[in-house]
Amino acid sequence: PKGKAIIRIFSNFHTGFGQDKNDRGFELNRSYLGYQYDLGKGLQIKAVMDVGKSSAVDDLQRIAFIKNAQITWKTGRWTLNAGLISTTQFKVQEDFWGYRYMMMSFQDYYKWGSSADLGVSAAYKFTDWLSVDGIVVNGEGYKKVQKNDGLQYGLGTTIQRVGGLMFRLYGSVNESADETKENITNFATMVGYKGKSFSIAAEYNWMGNTKNVKDANQSGVSVYGTLKLNKQFEWYARYDCLSSKDDWNLAKDESMVMTGAQFKLGKYIKLAPNFRVYMPKQDGAKDRYMAYVSCFFGI
Repeated sequence: PKGKAIIRIFSNFHTGFGQDKNDRGFELNRSYLGYQYDLGKGLQIKAVMDVGKSSAVDDLQRIAFIKNAQITWKTGRWTLNAGLISTTQFKVQEDFWGYRYMMMSFQDYYKWGSSADLGVSAAYKFTDWLSVDGIVVNGEGYKKVQKNDGLQYGLGTTIQRVGGLMFRLYGSVNESADETKENITNFATMVGYKGKSFSIAAEYNWMGNTKNVKDANQSGVSVYGTLKLNKQFEWYARYDCLSSKDDWNLAKDESMVMTGAQFKLGKYIKLAPNFRVYMPKQDGAKDRYMAYVSCFFGI
């Protein structure tokens, strides 16, 4: 038996330009504090606390949530998880993107789902390059208690060739507890290639009946890549585009372009200066320009 501490801190300094010139300052985005313990014979337990923002309170305050409280069992080709577990909706995409401390992956950033939830999941590895996974959770995320009776069901498959090519396909249904409202459906696909000195990936995402409203559909693409110049320095870029059916969410539909570099200062610290342009699709809305220095501290 052996264990290890989990300590991860995400922070940044940011400043806007033009109409957003007053949007600047230091920010503590998130703190993950926890412990992971391997019991032997494939059993593992993990508990993680997430200290971050909440829309329910003033922005100057921070709220602590239990992010993970799970048990994992790996036996043969199976991996089983139960408790407050990490979800599979965008986990593969997030890991491939690799800069979660700087910006969430597409579906997480636009709040199409939660990164953790209460339930069970299972994954089976058919070969070294082919695996399937299924998950059943409450569908309300880890920040809320279960107050509705519906469940979320998800099924995915991952193909990862030795040469660096990866393909991910995922679909889910989130039941509505109200018979007068619609179930939320989600579809995600990602194809990527990771070589020794560079990586590139593209996602297509679709969500139907957003917030349980019939035909309130959204779609989006995300393209991102990294060029590794050496062990301490790498350059990255990303493009997102969010759209809604018949422009029902036009006030929030946008495109986003970002680029920057990451510097590794030893084993536990990363700095990532980056520049972002947000381009709203609504007529008359002005583009927003932001500069960040994102920071990661952790083990």
